[in-house]
Amino acid sequence: MTTILEVSDVEARYGDVQALFGVSLRVREGETVAVIGANGAGKSTLLRTIAGLLRPTRGSVRFVGQDVTGLPAYRRQPLGITLVPEGRRLFPSLTVQENLQIGAYRRRPGRWSLTAVYDLFPRLAEMRHRSASALSGGEQQAVAIGRALMCNPRLLLLDEVSLGLAPVVVKQVYAALPAITATGTTVLVVEQDVGQALRVADRVQCLLEGRVALEGTATGLTREAVAAAYFGVDE
Repeated sequence: MTTILEVSDVEARYGDVQALFGVSLRVREGETVAVIGANGAGKSTLLRTIAGLLRPTRGSVRFVGQDVTGLPAYRRQPLGITLVPEGRRLFPSLTVQENLQIGAYRRRPGRWSLTAVYDLFPRLAEMRHRSASALSGGEQQAVAIGRALMCNPRLLLLDEVSLGLAPVVVKQVYAALPAITATGTTVLVVEQDVGQALRVADRVQCLLEGRVALEGTATGLTREAVAAAYFGVDE
């Protein structure tokens, strides 16, 4: 498989606070890769760096062989990198359909359209004229993912999909991933829910205090090894 994303020895800071220490990550086209870790591990910082919202102080980010380290987010999106941010960040006064249509601004060619998104999330079709502020958390998350898909991304970045959602709703949201990857979209998801990450991912990387503590295939990692890396304790 072709390597679509290569993060090499990346360090990132927020002012005087260093959040990432020499993090490297490779994602192959068509994969679902999960980055797990506790609060403050650097997961969201890694996604923000890949998306172009935060410039690393060291290291590089390459997308489909192109060095994009110095490119801002608005120049990475047309290349095919799209982020679903933590907290969803919808426009609450706009309808479901209007929020989705915003995602089509400067969209890339591809199969994702309003019809395709409504097929993926049938509940949204029923609520297309309802304002985003009137939706449940799970419905809002579906809109956020649908809005990102409207860009027709090659690489979809999902930040804390399960945050604040009931377990049954999380399962419903994650049930859409196979249909997304079946279109050829590569998915990099940040998760605190280890069990959910292991169920959906081909490969897993665990961050601990801004450093890579463990990585491997989801089927090849034991829960004991994952727990030890997650909490920073010996097995």
